[in-house]
Amino acid sequence: MSAMNEPINFTTDPDATQANAPLERRFQRLSTPFQEFIKAEMTSGIVLMMAAVVALVLANSALAHAYRDFFHTKLTFALGGMTFGLTLHHWINEGLMGFFFLLAGLEIKREILVGELSRVRQAILPVGAAIGGMAGPAILYAAINLGGPGSAGWGIPMATDIAFAVGVMVLLGRCVPKNLLMFLVALAIVDDLGAVVVIAIFYTGKIALMPLACAGLFIVVAVIMNLAGVRRVIPYLFIGGLLWIAMLHSGLHATLTGVFMAFCIPTRAKYNPARFELYIREIMDSYKSTYSEDRNILTNSRLAAIVQLLEDTVTRAKTPLQRLLHTLHLPVGIAIVPLFALANAGVHIDTDNLGVLFSSQILWGVTAGLVLGKFLGITFTCWLLLRFNIASLPTGVTMSHIAGAALLAGIGFTMSIFIAELAFADAEMLTTAKTGILLASAVAGIAGFIWLRVAGRKGVVGESNY
Repeated sequence: MSAMNEPINFTTDPDATQANAPLERRFQRLSTPFQEFIKAEMTSGIVLMMAAVVALVLANSALAHAYRDFFHTKLTFALGGMTFGLTLHHWINEGLMGFFFLLAGLEIKREILVGELSRVRQAILPVGAAIGGMAGPAILYAAINLGGPGSAGWGIPMATDIAFAVGVMVLLGRCVPKNLLMFLVALAIVDDLGAVVVIAIFYTGKIALMPLACAGLFIVVAVIMNLAGVRRVIPYLFIGGLLWIAMLHSGLHATLTGVFMAFCIPTRAKYNPARFELYIREIMDSYKSTYSEDRNILTNSRLAAIVQLLEDTVTRAKTPLQRLLHTLHLPVGIAIVPLFALANAGVHIDTDNLGVLFSSQILWGVTAGLVLGKFLGITFTCWLLLRFNIASLPTGVTMSHIAGAALLAGIGFTMSIFIAELAFADAEMLTTAKTGILLASAVAGIAGFIWLRVAGRKGVVGESNY
C-alpha cells in the first residue's frame, strides 16, 4: 500500500501543560481520504443491513398494508406554474437517490484522476475484473431467462454493493491483505460506472427531445462554470436541480443527473499549496497579535473574525470535489441509501407459494448471476489477464484472495434493487427479483467471508488500519 494511504499521527502536544486527555489525543490521528471512504462504507453497510431487516419484518407483519400505503403516499410540490406530484416511493428512488449517484460519480472521477484507476498498469486488473464481473452475471441470467417473461432483468445481477462488500471485508481484519480491499473498492467503482451506463442505455423510457435539449444546455452551463473558475458548490447544486427537472421529463432516469453533475464538479482548489502556506502565515501572524490582547474568542470579535477567515481559507485549499465527497458520505450512507432499502427491500414472503417462487426463472437467474456469474466472471478474467502477463496481482494478494473478493462482489443489494425497479413493472416479477437479490446477497456475503477467513488462516497478512 502506498504511503498516501497510511494514517498521519501528530507527535507534538500543542498544550503540554494540560492534563493528559487520551480521547483528545485520538482526534490527533488523521485519516487519509481512502481510510475515510472505507470507514464511511463500513458504517453505511451496517445501517443498510438494519434498514433491510426492518423492511423485511414490516412487509411480513401485521403492519404490511400500512408499510406499503405509507410509501405510496403522494407528495406534491408546486413551483410557480409547475407542479411535481410523486409518491414517496418515487421521490426516494428518483429524487434522493440522485445524491447517491452524485456520490458514486464523484468517487469514480476521483479514482480515475488520482486513485487506483489513474495508472494504466495498476487499473487493468480491477477494470478487467469489473467487466468480467458484469458480463458473466448478465450472460448467465439471459441464458436462464432466454425467451421468458423475465428476460428484461438481465442487468439486475451486474452490480456490486460497495457498502456491503467493503463492510464484510473490513470485518475480516487481518485475514485479508490491505491491497485486496483496494482492489475490491476499485472493482466496485468501475462496476457502478457500468451499471450507470446500462441504466442510461437499456433502461430508458421514451425520449422527449425538448426536455433532453434543456438537460444538455444545463450540462453545458455547468461545464462553463467549471472552466470559468467557479469553485463554490452551491451554484452547481442549483444547476443540478434544474437538470434533474429536465431529466425527469426527458425519458432518461432522473438519478443520472447525479452522475452528469459529478463530472462537472471542479477538481482544482482555489489556493495552491504555496499560496495557501503564505496566506496561512499571514493569518496566523494576525491571530497571534490579536489573541495577546484578549484570549476570549467570545469577547474578542476580531479574533473570532480571524478564526472564521482561517476556516474559509482551509476550506478553499481543498477542491470542490473533495469537499462534496466529504459532505455527502455521511448523509448518503446513513440516511438516503438506508431509506431506499426501507422503501424497496420490503419483500412479502408468501410461505404458501414457496414452490412457485423457487421455480421462477427470474429468481434463479438473479441468484445464479450474482453468486456464480460474478465469481466465474471475475476470477476467469483475472486469470486470463495474469496468464498473458497483461496485468499483475497487487502486493500480498493471491488468486485465492481474488476468488474470495469475487464472491463478495456477488452482494448486489442497492444497485440491483434499483435496476429491478426499472426492469419490471409487474409487482409479482419485481418481488421475485428482489427475493433473488436478497437470497444471493446473503449467500455471496457468507460464502465470501468463509472463503477469505479460511484463506487468511494460512498466514497472517498484517494489521489493518480500517
